[in-house]
Amino acid sequence: MRLPNLLRQLVRVLLLSTLSCMLSPFVVSAGGADLPTPLNDEVLGLIVFKSVLEDPAGALATWNEADATPCNWSHVECGVASSRVVRLDLASLSLSGPLPRGLDRLPALASLSLADNNLSGPIPPGLSLLPSLRSLDLSRNAFSGRLPDDLSLLSSIRSLDLSSNSLAGPIPDSFFSSSHSSATTCGSLRYLSLAGNRFEGPLPSTLPQCSFLLHLNLSDNRFSGAPDFANGLWPLSRLRVLDLSRNSFSGPIPAGIGDLHNLKHLQLNHNQFSGVIPAGIGLCPHLDTLDLSFNSFDGHLPDSVQYLSSMTFLSLSNNQLSGDVLPWIGNLTSVQHLDLSNNKFTGSLPPSLGGLKELTYLSLSNNKLTGTIPDAVAECSKLTELRLKGNRLNGSIPQGLFNLGLEVLDLSSNELSGAMPPGSTRISETLHSLDLSANQLTGAIPPEMASYFSLRFLNLSWNELRAPLLPEFGLFRYLTVLDLRSSKLYGTIPADMCKSGSLSVLQLDGNSFSGPIPDEIGNCSSLYLLSLSHNSLNGSIPASLSRLKKLEILKLEFNNLSGEIPQQFGGLDNLLAVNISHNRLIGRLPMEGIFQSLDGTALQGNLGLCSPLVLEPCKMNVPKPLVLDPDAYTRGNGNNMVTVDPANPVVVRHRKFLSISSMVAISAALVIASGVLVITLLNMSARRRIVQLENALESKCSSSTRSTGTPAAGKMVVFGPKNDLRSEDLAGSAEALLAKATEIGRGVFGTVYRASMGEGRTVAIKKLLTANIVQYHDDFDREVRVLGKVRHPNLMPLRGYYWTPQLQLLISDYARHGSLHSRLHENPESMPPLSWADRFHIVIGTADGLAHLHQSFRPPIIHYNLKPTNILLDESCNPIISDFGHARLLPKLDKHIISSRFQSAMGYMAPELACQSLRVNEKCDVYGFGVLILELVTGRKPVEYRDDDVVILIDQVRLLLEQGKALECIDASMGEYPEEEVLPVLKLGLVCASQIPSSRPSMAEVVQILQVIKTPVLERMEAF
Repeated sequence: MRLPNLLRQLVRVLLLSTLSCMLSPFVVSAGGADLPTPLNDEVLGLIVFKSVLEDPAGALATWNEADATPCNWSHVECGVASSRVVRLDLASLSLSGPLPRGLDRLPALASLSLADNNLSGPIPPGLSLLPSLRSLDLSRNAFSGRLPDDLSLLSSIRSLDLSSNSLAGPIPDSFFSSSHSSATTCGSLRYLSLAGNRFEGPLPSTLPQCSFLLHLNLSDNRFSGAPDFANGLWPLSRLRVLDLSRNSFSGPIPAGIGDLHNLKHLQLNHNQFSGVIPAGIGLCPHLDTLDLSFNSFDGHLPDSVQYLSSMTFLSLSNNQLSGDVLPWIGNLTSVQHLDLSNNKFTGSLPPSLGGLKELTYLSLSNNKLTGTIPDAVAECSKLTELRLKGNRLNGSIPQGLFNLGLEVLDLSSNELSGAMPPGSTRISETLHSLDLSANQLTGAIPPEMASYFSLRFLNLSWNELRAPLLPEFGLFRYLTVLDLRSSKLYGTIPADMCKSGSLSVLQLDGNSFSGPIPDEIGNCSSLYLLSLSHNSLNGSIPASLSRLKKLEILKLEFNNLSGEIPQQFGGLDNLLAVNISHNRLIGRLPMEGIFQSLDGTALQGNLGLCSPLVLEPCKMNVPKPLVLDPDAYTRGNGNNMVTVDPANPVVVRHRKFLSISSMVAISAALVIASGVLVITLLNMSARRRIVQLENALESKCSSSTRSTGTPAAGKMVVFGPKNDLRSEDLAGSAEALLAKATEIGRGVFGTVYRASMGEGRTVAIKKLLTANIVQYHDDFDREVRVLGKVRHPNLMPLRGYYWTPQLQLLISDYARHGSLHSRLHENPESMPPLSWADRFHIVIGTADGLAHLHQSFRPPIIHYNLKPTNILLDESCNPIISDFGHARLLPKLDKHIISSRFQSAMGYMAPELACQSLRVNEKCDVYGFGVLILELVTGRKPVEYRDDDVVILIDQVRLLLEQGKALECIDASMGEYPEEEVLPVLKLGLVCASQIPSSRPSMAEVVQILQVIKTPVLERMEAF
């Protein structure tokens, strides 16, 4: 009922406005008593402004049109002398709706802030009618469209912040031009931020006219081209902040940057700049932040950088810089963050690094550095993060590094040797990530390491330790990842590895561990990856591992494990990958879970596992039943004659007749078997009659057909009133058509062909696997007609079918632009990679199509086989879902209990489908959709096999998200992307791919969530 109230309020305001206009020229009195004061013009304007907004928190509840002045209203500030509104601060009030009118009634308004709300739509014209406005902040909203033309007419504006919206299009030259007016925005502007929008094109050529500009932030947009630094940016000599990061600018940076004598922050990172870094950068004496990372700069680091004595932040990572790291780097005595990683620097680390007393972060990873790590680095007393991985550093690790208060130490992938230094009390309190992997370290793991109570990540893999594993490893309170692969460790696995209960990844592969797997590993309640392969472990697999309810990957191959696999392992619902090959295991596999669908390579090389997937003979370690006979030792008693051999004291029983209980059991079994046989014969008789009837009908039709000279034809059915497909196109010639068709794919339900129908028409024909499809035409027709009724822009329509008892075809449109799988993983160089806008478009279109299948039909149509090869794309990257509902064509027994033959693509099958007793429902599609989101965002397949590991995409994304590194898994090929959209979509994918079906949202809820995430700029792109 809110809308009628708003309408009544607006009518009242308009009436009051009209009345105030009528009465304003007059002073009215009667009998010495003044009439009520007309409505204040500023009150009127603000009430009109408020009436359009949604105010869920009631932040504007004090705004009342009955008040004579708005000066006492919340978030409103008036001038002391004038009593006119000079400041309106409505930031962070959860307001929503379009930007209302009414502010033009505030002629004295100098400051307006609507930041951090949910306002949307275009920025309307009219703000130029505020002649006193000096500060305008509309940041962190959802405004869309282009910049209004009259925004450049704000003659008094000094600060303009439109950042973090969805504004788009190029910035017109007129925005900064003063040719049309003597007083423009540019003439007074000091602060301008357009960051985090969708602006594109080159920088306006009129930008130099903003000669008083101090702060310019154009980051996180889509600007491109080579900026005119010499005539466009270097003349802005008053600039203190210049941020052009995260755009698509290119080209070299010419000389002249030294003219920016007042520059303090320069950020050009994440662009495509190239060439050498200009030497004039050292002429900016006040520069304290310089970020040129993620570009294509080459050449040497200019010597002039050493004169930037005020520098606190320097990042040149991910370029192609070369040459030695020169000793003058120690002159940057104020630097706190120094990142030169992912370049081509050579030579050794200069000892002068020890002079950087303020340094807290140092990264020189992935260069070509040689020599030793100088002891002087340990003199950087404030250092908390040191990263030197991926070089050729040799020698020993300086002891002094372990006396610092480091939080992260990464020296992996070098040539370091010697023993690991013992730790100090200081580092034991601060260190949470230690990576010394892929070196040549020797000796035992220092006992002092057990006191690293804050350690969360420990990787000592691929070294030459040749030592036993400390039993004190169980003392780590917060350790989540322990990687000790291929480090020549031996002895037994300590029983207290999981005393803290926080361990989630345990990798001990490729060592020489012996003895049994400790039962105590079952206490690792957080473990989701357990890898103990390529060791010498023996004994049985402890049943306690079945308590690891979060376990997803289990690798025990190449050991000496024996006995049977505990049947309780079938209850590990989250288990996705198992390898138990090359052991001495025997007996049955667990009857539930993933064990019934394992690949044969995961089982081979055992003594006798009972599975059709292995060729070895099955050995059952099952004790024989114990039979007790009370007459066993009765001599000469009726039917049981007992002979006792004095030389061989074994009781030998001679039974002449069966016992009464045995005879009753055998009789019951015979009766049951007879009943089953009778029922089977009756069914066969009934089926034989049906077949005879069908044959009679077929012979009758065939005889009538032969009389006309026309061969027998199958049943052709066409759907849709506007379908231009004709029955004559296929009738009687389906086999001939398929012979000429081109195979374009194979799936679990059949083979797909591309066929020409004449007159330029091309269709896709799926030849179904007849052996697993319902065999009676009426059943087939009923199910296919349901699929033929599906009509949705994101669902491939079924145009018809062709049926004979030996051949069943489904006919649909042919998608000329391929599948999502081909665009993601087989994209030709001639085609650009999918942008984020395209990927989001695919996500929301796929969700909409699945929601239609689930909601619009009863019972719902379940896709079951959702994967990228079944998401087809048109020329505008609109997703079209194909192959939906084919499980309906299975025999009735298999419609809900799907056999392993019809499992979905690797990584897309919902975990509950591994249990054959569970019914397929909509949540299976939701799981596949979640995996599809992760594949779209990361550009990686759900399961990837590497040389020594199996990478499960869901696990990797979840781990990076928990570590706050989610951006590392996002596909870099799609270019720039908005984090505020990508991260929520990524998290939604993990929610949809939850291991617990009840935790997954419905597809209707997914569509609603995506619409909330969706920005207006994407809606406009879809409209085009």
